[in-house]
Amino acid sequence: MVQPSAAASAKMVEKRSVQPIVTGPMVRLLVASLGALGSFYLLMPVVPSYAAAAGAGGVGAGLSTGVLMLGTVLAELASPAWIRRYGYRTVVSLALLVLGLPAAVLPISSWPPLVLGVCLVRGAGLGIVFVAGSALAAELAPAGRRSEGLGLYGAAVGVPSIACLPAGVWLSGHHGYRPVFFAGAVLALLALLAVPGLPGRTAPPGSALAGSASRESALTEPARAESAPTATKPDPADVGGLAGPAMVFAAVALVAGVLLTFLPLSLAAASHRLAAVALLVQSCTTPLARWAAGRYGDRYGGGTLLPAVVAVAMGAGALAWAPNPLAVVAGAALFGIGFGGAQHVTLALMFARVPTSGFARASALWNVAYDGGMGIGAVGFGLLLDPIGYSAGFVCTAAVLITVLVPAWRQRHAGLTGGHA
Repeated sequence: MVQPSAAASAKMVEKRSVQPIVTGPMVRLLVASLGALGSFYLLMPVVPSYAAAAGAGGVGAGLSTGVLMLGTVLAELASPAWIRRYGYRTVVSLALLVLGLPAAVLPISSWPPLVLGVCLVRGAGLGIVFVAGSALAAELAPAGRRSEGLGLYGAAVGVPSIACLPAGVWLSGHHGYRPVFFAGAVLALLALLAVPGLPGRTAPPGSALAGSASRESALTEPARAESAPTATKPDPADVGGLAGPAMVFAAVALVAGVLLTFLPLSLAAASHRLAAVALLVQSCTTPLARWAAGRYGDRYGGGTLLPAVVAVAMGAGALAWAPNPLAVVAGAALFGIGFGGAQHVTLALMFARVPTSGFARASALWNVAYDGGMGIGAVGFGLLLDPIGYSAGFVCTAAVLITVLVPAWRQRHAGLTGGHA
């Protein structure tokens, strides 16, 4: 009998050892996340316009996003404890309910306190989805492929922004606000159908959930605990461990809050179509850049935040020439590329610096930076809008990123593969 060569045997072992990223629980997580984020992105650029049209002006538009992000941040801070106590299925179900049901209330009245209250409640649901989704995606990804798994998750959950950001602007411009609000409610509530297949509880420290649909099935394979990746200590050169990437990403997210809230308003007098096209370009480039960053991280073991920050700054600066179509579309594309790259690199860096049991905590901190930055950006821009106008406001937004260029550059040597720093 002919025995296989050593090289052939090694190749067969390597092939058997490669676990798939797309498993049943991962698919269900993606379906639930797509519904939740579809509801969010459909209303994200529309509610500020709804508030402004009701007489609240730029301040009211900024506050609607700011309050949404406040609810998101508060829920993100509490989500790790909720996940530990109640499990993924329960908290994701709650998130989808509070995203969907309040959206159906918005057509009743545009009274500012009601609108802000709805934004606060929906923000809480969004925060739960952000924390639970990122943490569960990291747990479901096989050992050694976490960066690619996070990149895939990030690209997939970017699909709602591609479809829903421009669709919300177009639909509200042609058919009014009511259809947008009801569609947002339906998307979130339909996603509840995917929740029963999610893991009930987070895995205990040192175990992996890859390929399992529940905590109990994960515990039936002790070998997973041995193969689970462990985190190494952060490099002392990094800026504050987890705080360094979080600070840089908060500044990038600040620009996102400005763009998603005020770009449609800044172009309202020119063209709803141009606003929809710009948001479509941004929402396409962001997940593609996030996916590409994940592929790069797994293959080359590192990444840098500096190019992403520079691209975001250039994109925000280009919007100062709005409503010039070329400037608007180019600015949206540059912002999308930088935003997607920054999303992946910062999140992967933070997961690389904690053990598996700390994924929910790292995810919460990253999402607090994301939503806190968006909220501060929207409220701050709204307050500056009357004194300085849109063009100067976009220039000031780009200038904010100068403050994080050095911290972004100092992250350049961090390794991102498989959960190892």
